[in-house]
Amino acid sequence: MTEKKNRSMIQRRLIPTYIFLGIVAFISVFPFYWMISAATNTSFDVAQGRILPGGYLLENFKNLTAGNQSLWGAMGNSFLYALVQTILALLICSLAGYGFELYHDKKKDMVFAILLLAMMIPGVATMIPLFKMISTMKLLNTVWAFILPAISTPFLIMMFRQNSRNFPIDVMEAARIDGLTEFQIFFRMYMPMMKSTYAAAAVITFMNAWNAYLWPKVTMTDPKAQTMPMLIANLASGYTTDYGVLMLGVLFCSVPTMVIFFVLQKQFAEGITGAVK
Repeated sequence: MTEKKNRSMIQRRLIPTYIFLGIVAFISVFPFYWMISAATNTSFDVAQGRILPGGYLLENFKNLTAGNQSLWGAMGNSFLYALVQTILALLICSLAGYGFELYHDKKKDMVFAILLLAMMIPGVATMIPLFKMISTMKLLNTVWAFILPAISTPFLIMMFRQNSRNFPIDVMEAARIDGLTEFQIFFRMYMPMMKSTYAAAAVITFMNAWNAYLWPKVTMTDPKAQTMPMLIANLASGYTTDYGVLMLGVLFCSVPTMVIFFVLQKQFAEGITGAVK
């Protein structure tokens, strides 16, 4: 009887906590629900504040794909740019972080400190010289124009350097005794053991690349090179905005990043906390 009373008392004390968590969960999920609901309604219904799902989804999809905007082209461009940037950024930044930590000396530490100062420079301040450089190299409207400014970031280098401190030096020394070169140690030993860090960095890089708007807007002037954020901005820039079509476009833009995060959320948490496996 005593145990039952204690359990009931504990459950009663937790009721306010459950209510609070329920409210927070509702506030977090409701915008996504409203986006899905709005994608199934007419623009008039959305403007009137309707929150129940409607039957206008197919019509909104036809309007989204039948206009001057190329939905599948923008999706393909966003996937291409984000994947190429993620792969190259992970390779370059992990090599840099690996070298800064495991082969560090005073000169490398000084270079790393200067590199960290670059994080304090606003991206807008470097946009004009970067555009001038990309334009001079005749790379406008190409994948290289998109990825070159973000192919190596101080944040990712710092992230790999901090997590490289958990990489066992004994493993590296044993690999050298076995005859492995420095690059073989990196690709065969370091990368498999730091997979959680790679997963976290991949999520961050892919989401930043997928959601990028200002830099692609400057360098991707050809409609065939536009990305999903640019397509959504174009949908909202007309004299009249079809909110049902707009929300459907936002839904298409949001789903890929959500799927990637949910698939890699465990590895993301481990990588952020510096876990090595």
